[in-house]
Amino acid sequence: MASSSADVPIEGGGDPANAALQRQWRNGRGLSSFADAFEHFLAAAGFDRGPWLVVGLATGIALWFILDSPWQWSSAIGASLLAAIAAAALWRERDGRVQMRMAAIGLGLAVAIGIALIWARSEVVGAKPIERPGVEMFQARILERQEQPAQGRIRLVLARRDPASGEAQKLRVNVPLQQDVAGLEEGATIRLRARLMPPAPPMLPGAYNFARAAWFQGLVATGSVMGEIEIVEPAVGGGVLARLQRSLSGHVRARLDGSAGTIAAAFASGDRGGIAQADEEAMRDAGLTHLLSISGLHVSAVIAAAYFLALKLLALWPWLALRVRLPVMAAGIGALAGIGYTLLTGSEVPTVRSCAAAVLVLIALAMGREPLSLRMVSVAAVFVLLLWPESLVGPSFQMSFAAVIAIVALHESQWVRAFLAPREEGMLARGGRNMAMLLITGLVIEIALMPIVLFHFHRAGVYGAFANVLAIPLVTIVSMPLIAIALLFDVVGAGAPFWWLAGKSLDGLLAIAHWTAGQPGAVKLMPQMGGWTYALFLAGGLWLALWKGRARLLGFAPAALASGILLATPVPDVLISGDGRHVGIAGEGDRLLVLREGRSDYAKDNLLELAGMTGDVVPLEQWPGAQCSRDFCVLTLRRDGRDWHLLMARSRERVEERAVAAACERADIVVADRWLPRSCRPRWLRADRKLLEQTGGLAIRLNGDRASIDTVAEHQGQHGWWQVPDASARR
Repeated sequence: MASSSADVPIEGGGDPANAALQRQWRNGRGLSSFADAFEHFLAAAGFDRGPWLVVGLATGIALWFILDSPWQWSSAIGASLLAAIAAAALWRERDGRVQMRMAAIGLGLAVAIGIALIWARSEVVGAKPIERPGVEMFQARILERQEQPAQGRIRLVLARRDPASGEAQKLRVNVPLQQDVAGLEEGATIRLRARLMPPAPPMLPGAYNFARAAWFQGLVATGSVMGEIEIVEPAVGGGVLARLQRSLSGHVRARLDGSAGTIAAAFASGDRGGIAQADEEAMRDAGLTHLLSISGLHVSAVIAAAYFLALKLLALWPWLALRVRLPVMAAGIGALAGIGYTLLTGSEVPTVRSCAAAVLVLIALAMGREPLSLRMVSVAAVFVLLLWPESLVGPSFQMSFAAVIAIVALHESQWVRAFLAPREEGMLARGGRNMAMLLITGLVIEIALMPIVLFHFHRAGVYGAFANVLAIPLVTIVSMPLIAIALLFDVVGAGAPFWWLAGKSLDGLLAIAHWTAGQPGAVKLMPQMGGWTYALFLAGGLWLALWKGRARLLGFAPAALASGILLATPVPDVLISGDGRHVGIAGEGDRLLVLREGRSDYAKDNLLELAGMTGDVVPLEQWPGAQCSRDFCVLTLRRDGRDWHLLMARSRERVEERAVAAACERADIVVADRWLPRSCRPRWLRADRKLLEQTGGLAIRLNGDRASIDTVAEHQGQHGWWQVPDASARR
C-alpha cells in the first residue's frame, strides 16, 4: 500500500507546500535561537533600560537634524512606531524574552518621541530670519543686556514689532561701550538706528552654525548700532537679577585688578565678558575652558559647600537633630543654594542642566540612595532634552554629559572599586592612591571628550588631563571658597586679605593655563571630522559606558574604526567662504594662503581651523607662485601629478566680458563674490555668487584627476534656519 503523505520524507522530492512549510519553520527556529541568544546577552551584560531609553530619545532628536525633509522625519517616526508595535506583537511576555521585548518597544517609542519633540520645538520657537541685510530705524524693548568689556561693547537682546506684518520679533545688536547711556537696561524701551543682517550660516563646511543656534533662540536678525540711542521709556521694575549680577560683577572687578578679577567675576556672577582673549585662548588650549563657564563643577561646589556646612551647623542644635532628619534638611538648603547661584549667574542652559543634576544627587542622598549612577545621569539628561532638545547637538551638552558618564562608568568598574576599597594604610599611601585616581579620571575624561572637542572646535588641548589635576582642586578648594569668604567679609569691610589670596590663586590658575598651552604639541588640530566618523566615536563610547563585563570591550571596535577614518581624512586643499570673498589654500608649505586679509579675525580663524593650521596667513599677492592684478589672482596647484589652475576675483570692478571668458577657459576653478557671465566656462567649477548662494561655503579636495566638494548646504536640509535666496530677488 502506498504511503500517506505524512509518511513521505519532506526532504528532497516531497510535497512542495510541505517543503516550504518546513523552510519557514526552520527560519522561525533560527530567529527564535537568535532572540534567545540576544536575550541571554542582555542579561549577562547588565542591560538597564533607563540609560538606553535616553539614548533612544537622543537618537530621535539627532535623526531630525540629520534627515533633510518633513517626509523623512514623518517616515522615521512611522518606522520607529512600527518597530515598537512589531516587538509587542512578536514577543509575548510568556516567551521568556522580557528584556528583548521591552528594549525593542521602549527604544522604538523613544526614537519616535525624540523626532516629534525636536520637530515641535522647532515649529514653536523658530523664527524666520529677515530676508536681506539693511539699515533700519526702529523702536524696541530691551530683553537682556550682556556686558562684554573685553570686546569693547555691550550686547542687547531686543523685542520689536515687524514694520510690515506687525509680528513680534527678537533680535540682537552690539553697542560700542562709548555709546552706552544711563538707563540702557532690561525693561527699557529705546529707539535706535542699526544695521541688521540675517543670522549667519556656517562660513565653511564644519564651521559653527550660528544660524541654527539663532533659530532656536528665536532671533530673526543680528547687527550693530549706528549713532546714538534714545531712551523712550525707562525700565520700571523687572531685571532685578540682571542688575544684581552686573553689580556683583562690578564689585568683584573693583576688588581684584587684571585677569584675576575678570575670572573671579566669572565665578561669582557668570559674567565672562571681561576675560581677555589671550587668557581665554590659553585656557582653551590647556583644556581648562570648562572652568570659565558656570557649569557642573561650580554648581556642584556651591551645593556641596552649602550641604556640608548646613549639616555640620545644624548638628550643633541637639533639639533639631533629635527631631528632624538632618540630611534631608541639609539637602534642601543645598538645593536652594544651587538654585540661587544658578539664577544669579544668568540661568544659562548649561547652568540649569548642572543644577538639575546636582539636585537629583541631593534627592538621592536624602533618600539614602547611590548619589552617582547612570540612572541619575539619565534622569538629568531627560530633564534637559524635554525642555531644550536642541541642546543635544551643542558641544556644552555633549561635553558635560560625556564627562559625567565617563566618571560614573569608570568608578562603577570592578578594578576601580577594588583600587579605592578601604584598607589599612598610612595617610601618604592613601593620598597617593587618591592622586593616582584623580589623574586616571582626568585621562579618561580627556579621552572621552577628545572626539567631541575635535568635531566642534577642530582643536583640543593634549595635556588637559594633567592641567586639570592641578587646576580643578585649585579652583574648587581654594579660589571659589576664598571668593565667597571675601564677599562675606566685604559686608563689614574686611575682605581685602581674602581678595588678595583669591587673586594669587587665580594668577596661579592662569600660570598653569599659559604654561600648559605653551608646551610643544600642546594642541591637536583636526580640520574636519565627518558626521559618520563622529557617530562611530559616540557609539563606541556609549557602548563602553553602558554595558558591563566583557561585553563593554566591544565598544573599542567602532572607536578604533573611527580613529582610522579620522587619521585618513585628507585636509581640504581649497576653502571658499559662502560669500566668495574669502579663499584659503592649504598644502603650499606650512602657512595658509588667503585671497584677502579681512578686517576682523573671524574669517582668518575659520580658514585656519578648517585647514588644520596655526599661525599667520600669507596673502596671495605676496606669494611667489601667484600672479595678482587689481581684479584677479591666478595660482597653479600641483596635486598627485596634475596641475590645477585657479582664477580668483579680488574686486567688483567691471571687467570686459571677453577678457573674463578667456581667463575662465584657461582655469579649472574660478571663484568670485559676484555673478559671472555665462560665457565664463572653466574646465571644472565656477564658484560665483549664483552657485554659492545655493551651496554655501565649499571645501575642495584635489586628488589627481579627480576632486571632491563638500558644501554647507549638504548638511542643512529643509530646516528653517537654512534659506536659499529666491532667484527673483537676487537683483
